[in-house]
Amino acid sequence: MRFVPIPTAVVRQYQTGGLDAYLLPPERAISDGDGNPCRHCLRMIPAGAGMLILAHRPFPALQPYAETGPIFLCAEPCEAGGGESMPEILDSPDYILRGYGVDDRIVYGTGAVVPVGQIKAEVAARFADPRVVYCHVRSARNNCFQVRIDRS
Repeated sequence: MRFVPIPTAVVRQYQTGGLDAYLLPPERAISDGDGNPCRHCLRMIPAGAGMLILAHRPFPALQPYAETGPIFLCAEPCEAGGGESMPEILDSPDYILRGYGVDDRIVYGTGAVVPVGQIKAEVAARFADPRVVYCHVRSARNNCFQVRIDRS
């Protein structure tokens, strides 16, 4: 499995003032260093660093299952994170994990709140179902999108 950040081209558009999923410019703020995960570098935005707050829809098209929600990004260009290792941003006790099909819709029965230490095992179990093409990790408290996980 591979943790996949928001694509760099999309992030650069936001960082240069491109409109978010609600057709608004990203809000600019300063990170307090407490729980501001960048969905591109997959690291926490350090205290005092500029950050963007915006509405993002991590799906290719509008449809009933294409959730939109708030995310944070580094305000300045950052390198894309990702790979096989657990990203730094996944530092809460648990997360919502959901599997999605080729049609970008939830595969029913794949959603659960999962302890962070069990994410990889739970993703592997979901990937045993051929209908699951990728998974999303979302905040268990606020449902905010964190990262996508693809098959390797």
